[in-house]
Amino acid sequence: MSITSFRIIDSTLREGEQFALAHFTVDEKLAIAAALDRFGVDYMELTSPLASPQSESDLRRLAGTERRFRLLTHVRCNLDDARLAVDTGVDGVDVLIATSSRLRPVSHGMSIDEIIEVGTAVVGEIRGAGREARFSTEDSFRSDPDDLVRIYRAIDHAGVDRVGLADTVGVATPSQVHDLVSLVRRNVGCDIEFHAHDDTGCAVANALAALEAGATHVDTTILGIGERNGIVPLSAMMARLVTVQPELVEHYRLDMLPELDAMLAEMLGVAVPFNAAVTAPTAFHHKAGMHTKAVLLDPGAYEVLDPAQFGRERSILAGHRLAGRHAIGDRASSLGVRLDDARLRSLTAEVKRRGDDGPLDVATLDALIVSWAQP
Repeated sequence: MSITSFRIIDSTLREGEQFALAHFTVDEKLAIAAALDRFGVDYMELTSPLASPQSESDLRRLAGTERRFRLLTHVRCNLDDARLAVDTGVDGVDVLIATSSRLRPVSHGMSIDEIIEVGTAVVGEIRGAGREARFSTEDSFRSDPDDLVRIYRAIDHAGVDRVGLADTVGVATPSQVHDLVSLVRRNVGCDIEFHAHDDTGCAVANALAALEAGATHVDTTILGIGERNGIVPLSAMMARLVTVQPELVEHYRLDMLPELDAMLAEMLGVAVPFNAAVTAPTAFHHKAGMHTKAVLLDPGAYEVLDPAQFGRERSILAGHRLAGRHAIGDRASSLGVRLDDARLRSLTAEVKRRGDDGPLDVATLDALIVSWAQP
């Protein structure tokens, strides 16, 4: 199914603050917001103003800044929270409430009818104040689908802008996401937001399934940080959509993704994960001889993504025991060294022999290549 609409709700300063190692200063929050604004995110979601005095102060400060994205905050589904959220000057208020039989008793203890009653009142309050309203069910994928349909229909009728489905514990599979989002899409006319946790490694796949089933908004964070294993990483979501429907993301500054991930990693005191889509240090490195031969002839042979689109460069590794003669020949050409086929093959054999003791650094490899040069 073709995806007809896609908007990013970046939650680095809400969900991301729930990451175990996160404690952003005011200046860091402003820097993150400014960078994401340049990148082109559609929405940014900040921590509830009820979380702490500093959280409220930071929210009010960011609400007063010049920006292109729409600013949201995230609160419990009750009138007092919603009224304070509106007073901070945000553009929209995201409310959530637990709906699964597992979570409801330990969260709020309300019945489905009571959830509908309070949800309708809160959405009316937010919309009446001229703000966007999103109503999300927490733990949607362990909730009764019939209960969800009853709730969403009532909330849609109340004039909500978006309803949200949250895979709060990362339990859903892509097929389950597709089925539930499709069910909700048939029952509401408003937009649908999807929030996926990555506890079982399915967050990006689940987000794509949600979009294909009719969701319109996806929650992301830089590096995917969040509670426990986090949620959908911004860079991975962009990479996934580039291969599916590139027109959906062509207006975002994809070349900024490495900068965003590096900036946040430095703030957190962590490394960019070795397997982060497009931003990992080795994301566009090629090593095995069979791979490097093909990539030198046609990069698309082993690259589904163009590194230049993401501000990256391709790297052909040659100083190791898996090296092929094409990689070594390419390195020799870049150094202006001429090698006939016999010399190139013997040099490759020597690199492999030395590589058994460990990779050769660039200076060592280059010196070896030069020493093999034809007279």
